[in-house]
Amino acid sequence: MMSASSATTAEAGEPAVSPVSSHNEWDPLEEIVVGRLDGATIPSRHPVVTCNVPPWTGRLLGLAGGFEYPRVLIERAQHELEQFLDLLRSLDVTVRRPDAVDHKQRFGTPHWSSRGFCNTCPRDSMLVIGDEVIETPMAWPCRYFETHSYRAILKDYFQRGARWTAAPKPELTDALFERGFRAPEPGEPMRYILTEFEPVFDAADFVRAGRDLFVTRSNVTNRMGIEWMRRHLGPGYRIHEIESRCRTPMHIDTTIVLLAPGKVLVNPEYIDVDRLPDVLSSWDVLVAPEPNPIDDRLLKITSMCGKWLSMNVLMLDEKRVIAERHHTGMLRALEKWGFEPIPCDLLHYAPFGGSFHCATLDIRRRGALEPYFD
Repeated sequence: MMSASSATTAEAGEPAVSPVSSHNEWDPLEEIVVGRLDGATIPSRHPVVTCNVPPWTGRLLGLAGGFEYPRVLIERAQHELEQFLDLLRSLDVTVRRPDAVDHKQRFGTPHWSSRGFCNTCPRDSMLVIGDEVIETPMAWPCRYFETHSYRAILKDYFQRGARWTAAPKPELTDALFERGFRAPEPGEPMRYILTEFEPVFDAADFVRAGRDLFVTRSNVTNRMGIEWMRRHLGPGYRIHEIESRCRTPMHIDTTIVLLAPGKVLVNPEYIDVDRLPDVLSSWDVLVAPEPNPIDDRLLKITSMCGKWLSMNVLMLDEKRVIAERHHTGMLRALEKWGFEPIPCDLLHYAPFGGSFHCATLDIRRRGALEPYFD
């Protein structure tokens, strides 16, 4: 039954103005979803999980998968997360949060069962294209129902005029994964753990520049997933594949980052500048500096991310950028390139999957859909 307010809008024939509107990575930020650490659970061991994490983290998954993260890790990350939230609010950014979830609960399908992970990284499970939020078909079984913790937010956005789409829910049977997969060594042909059994992708393998999107094929995003997105968006959008030299690729935002019109940040280990898509030939290519080393032994053995998390920045607009305080080399480089970095701490979020870009999903940026390439 339609509510009175919805009926009035429908009868008047006036389309609702969507609260969701984000076309790129740099227009002025107005509203954002930020992840939550409550109930975070070490992901259940599965080949698609362990193929991407550092070896020592993989051994931890084998011993502790399905158990809550140690309190010391949660507390350190929560302290930094609260500072980040305070910073966003002080900058007049509206912040939305998912519901707290007990990720230890077991769930399953007729083919498999798993416990959960966490809802720390909304950037992975949802992709915003204009006024549309797309729930993604993720390849990690432990993340199968992750978007349910965001459903109250999604329903609110939908009722206020946003479009809400869910990609086909994957089966995640053994047919999707290469049996006995081993990550390729340097010099070996590239290979991935995913087959083309069904479309799967994480939203964090995409970045947006108006009508152009850039994507990396990875161990969580296969060609069918990229093709699903291409057909879903239709001829009004173009998707360009970025070739990565990473042997265990997962998520584009430590490989290539679109900072502003005409400025792209690249990872010198993963990117051959001469092999970037032709549309980027007129853009300034900024090479990320070597990340500052991390001496914290506990952080190093529990992090799910590589050293290039220094690139995982959040643009507030075309100039201002939130970046990790620890990575002073990146802060200096951003200043040199004409940006205004705002240092913030989120180093201890790495055991939960990322940093500023991963931990957020920009819902509304003030700006229109514009072309940035010929």
